[in-house]
Amino acid sequence: MRLGVDPGSVRIGVARCDPDGLLATPLVTVPRGPGDLDRLVRLALEHDAVEVIVGLPTSLSGREGAAAAAARAFADSLASRLVPIPVRLVDERFTTVLAHDALRQGGKGGRARRQVVDQAAAALLLQGALDAERAGGRPPGEIVPAGHGAEG
Repeated sequence: MRLGVDPGSVRIGVARCDPDGLLATPLVTVPRGPGDLDRLVRLALEHDAVEVIVGLPTSLSGREGAAAAAARAFADSLASRLVPIPVRLVDERFTTVLAHDALRQGGKGGRARRQVVDQAAAALLLQGALDAERAGGRPPGEIVPAGHGAEG
């Protein structure tokens, strides 16, 4: 089982997939702040995660800005706490936009949408990674080296 993690500045969306790695589903939203990494580690252990996919926000051109730097720092910190479970950074362009659109079309509005959009974005991120791996025969993105993080 894999977890998908979409770290935002206020909330962290988390999704999981089935044991066969075919279908990603929203799991939970974790508030960003003290204890967030501890909660993610507990989720990974509770769900017997074999890998954690973290979204890497890039621009349409593929360039990385401040949000990508923050996601990399977050992934570094998470990887250092999850050893030996690997953490992989995967391009997350459009996941939050697509999640908002899907929830809007599904009739979720306002506050209800804000509560689940991060989970939905994490599910889209994870589903995209699972699909790309099946199509290409190898996992997308890049492994985050463990042992470098200091964020808490």
